[in-house]
Amino acid sequence: MQPRNMSMSGVVDLAAVKAAGEAKAKAEQARAESARQAGQGGGAGPSAGALPPSALVIDVDEAGFERDVIQLSAEVPVVLDFWAEWCEPCKQLSPLLERLITEANGRLVLAKVDVDANQALMQQFGIQGIPAVFAVVAGQALPLFQGAAPEQQIRETLAQLVQVAEERFGIIGVEVDPNAEGAAPEPAEAGIPAGPYDALLEAAVVALDAGDLGGAVQAYKNVLSDDPGNTEAKLGLAQAELLVRVQDMNPQAVRATAAENPRDPAAQIAAADLDLVGGHVEDAFGRLVDTVRVTFGEDRDAVRLRLLELFEVIGADDPRVSAARTALARVLF
Repeated sequence: MQPRNMSMSGVVDLAAVKAAGEAKAKAEQARAESARQAGQGGGAGPSAGALPPSALVIDVDEAGFERDVIQLSAEVPVVLDFWAEWCEPCKQLSPLLERLITEANGRLVLAKVDVDANQALMQQFGIQGIPAVFAVVAGQALPLFQGAAPEQQIRETLAQLVQVAEERFGIIGVEVDPNAEGAAPEPAEAGIPAGPYDALLEAAVVALDAGDLGGAVQAYKNVLSDDPGNTEAKLGLAQAELLVRVQDMNPQAVRATAAENPRDPAAQIAAADLDLVGGHVEDAFGRLVDTVRVTFGEDRDAVRLRLLELFEVIGADDPRVSAARTALARVLF
């Protein structure tokens, strides 16, 4: 069977999945309390932050679905592989998925679901045959394909998934830490020469402290031109550019304009920048999510992109960012 193209409109309602998981977890809680505390109950899945390579491929069940899949999907797209021991095509597809996910190096996580042991999950996803492959991004489930598929087609589908997660939700994956599985530890800080970008990063901080926002922006951009994945530079650039945007604003006038024009994307974007600078993070995120809800086309894209920029200011690990990503997904779909 040829795979279906990924459809962003095929959203599965995960409320029933969550309820089923909670019910099963409660039923097992008394019996498995000590086992879970010892790390032996339910199979702990990956969590936000740096992961060992082995955590990129996990087995999930109904009880742990919310923790191991839905919550994790706010940080990295989770690919669901519905399989069974008796399924011959599954025996070809599953190893291929494991290899491709591992090669993605933290941009994706694979969660394997044994349908014989998890009938409720199979029913909630409306699966008629296996293998069946879905993805969960920011709490939203997306159908990818059903049946065996050529490697190139699967690669293209996964690449599209990574692109959608980054462009629509600002989800760029998780860091993979090979040292977490017993590799040789990194040397202690003492005696290590400064990294190649330490001087530029320090110059950016000095510029910020001196009020030279343009200099700080340029210093961070210099780092990112050579090292696009530098987390410190990305965060610093997002913060510096925010300060540049608000430095000449009249707060009273901006807020008055936003109050008078709730559907004006430019007015709401400016007010959200002020909210964030003032420390009102949830207000800023909520304002832009609400604006995405009532705008369309290029206006909606402008608001969504500014929201993703503000996520960078706060940082992907902040729970307020995860909550806002989920809210954004609900509005978009």
